[in-house]
Amino acid sequence: MTAHPLRHVDDYLAVGQEAGASDVHLAVNAPPIWRLHGTLQPIWPDAPLFSPDQIERLAESFLSEPQSALVRERGDADFAYANSTGRFRASVARHRLGTDLVFRIINTRVRTMEELGLPDHLKLLTRYHNGLILVTGSVGAGKSTTLAALVEQVNLERREHIITLEDPIEYVFESKGCHITQREVHTHTRSFSDALRASLREDPDVIMVGEMRDLETISLAITASETGHLVLGTLHTGTASRTLDRVLDVFPADQQEQIRVMVSESLRGIISQQLIPRADGTGRVLALETLTNTPAVSNVIREAKTFMLPGIIQTSRKQGMQLMDDTLIELFGRNLITADEALARAEQKEIVRQHLGRR
Repeated sequence: MTAHPLRHVDDYLAVGQEAGASDVHLAVNAPPIWRLHGTLQPIWPDAPLFSPDQIERLAESFLSEPQSALVRERGDADFAYANSTGRFRASVARHRLGTDLVFRIINTRVRTMEELGLPDHLKLLTRYHNGLILVTGSVGAGKSTTLAALVEQVNLERREHIITLEDPIEYVFESKGCHITQREVHTHTRSFSDALRASLREDPDVIMVGEMRDLETISLAITASETGHLVLGTLHTGTASRTLDRVLDVFPADQQEQIRVMVSESLRGIISQQLIPRADGTGRVLALETLTNTPAVSNVIREAKTFMLPGIIQTSRKQGMQLMDDTLIELFGRNLITADEALARAEQKEIVRQHLGRR
């Protein structure tokens, strides 16, 4: 393996790409670090720590002048970075010791739903011509990859206009059946809400919102899903019920009842996911909780009884729904994840513990 230190950030990124890492961290007073199979670890066991001057030189090796100015003025910057070997989501932040450089390595090839191991029945969600599909999970759970696969499914099957709103653009889509417009927040537009409002005047059929962060964006997404558009978005929530609580609770109390009715009618499905280290240490496995809108689901949303959703999901396996806890138990049963990982990520830990044979 190449010896540290290297002269340009591209050299570190190439090392990370070759090993299959998801992230590369270059930080003051730390060795070069990567996230490999979900775990942060030094790239080289005995590598010397970066000095502030070394990190500054690495920053200068790839930052454009406007990006450098933004870091000087604001203290941080997030943007897409591309070189001859790939695309990366870059984050530069100043802190007490100096500057940190963090890169998310993007697999530039858009993978299909089959390649990701997403269940076949989820393709039905992409065939709606209006409504709201939410992909949720923590940072690094693979939401962007799943969202891209759903958009690609539409691209393969339909002849329509897809608009993606991202921060930053990660996967670059090639038009197959669809005409695709990709817009980057802070580069092509000021905010998700501004871009979403403008997109409604651009004759879209499908709109992908990279992140639904605030009241205005969520409100516009719900409205768009009700007015003849299929809207796909992400949220940083862990389960289907928490996702709906997050969407509904962002609205003022006097709008709650109206929004519950709108969401109960426009929601198509929720995919909540985690990426869990494999038991054999060779990578990570996708764990899913899936909810699709049925009369029972619609009713509990309308009646503000989202606490009943786990029970509905558990009794609706024939409709393709599944709880995260059931998925964890199944993955453990197939020897794909360890009992410790299953238990750490479970919602109902006592119930999962019993299924794992632990006391």
